[in-house]
Amino acid sequence: MKASITVVLFAFFFANLTISAQTPEKVKWYTMEEAIQLNAKTPKKFIIDIYTDWCGWCKKMDKDTFNEPEIARYINANYYPVKFDAESSESVVFGGKKYEGSSAAGGRKSPHQLAVAFFNGQSIGYPAIAYLTEKLEMIGTVPGYKTPQQIEPLLHYIAESKYQTEAFDKYSASFVSRMK
Repeated sequence: MKASITVVLFAFFFANLTISAQTPEKVKWYTMEEAIQLNAKTPKKFIIDIYTDWCGWCKKMDKDTFNEPEIARYINANYYPVKFDAESSESVVFGGKKYEGSSAAGGRKSPHQLAVAFFNGQSIGYPAIAYLTEKLEMIGTVPGYKTPQQIEPLLHYIAESKYQTEAFDKYSASFVSRMK
């Protein structure tokens, strides 16, 4: 009886391992508040997906880029990923400052104050990705849709802090993809 229970438990354990190995990894998105709390315990860089509900390219990037298993795995391991609705009406406290949400102006929503801050004077367009250090300092914001092949070297470049010592063109020329 003990042997058959052990065999059943052993088979169940390996069946679960096989199922989890076949399930593609997804990006574990956080709110800004959740990511900041986690960062206080275990510091990592931040990747902030700045999107709007009406943006078709934002949806395409979610579907094609962030769902690519190697991209999702790398983001989860090296960043706190945050989804940020650039037209949210919610106030957000970030870096000790309160940023007001979007308001409707003439039937159209204005960008959230924090989204404007992430663009730091650049023209605003969606999708965009803001990269921050572990200390919530801005590294930069990259506007526009990115394929998995386009974003992968940039993710490594920033996570490895190569942006501090090497030009991206030089880094990306020798980058070897980990995607299948």
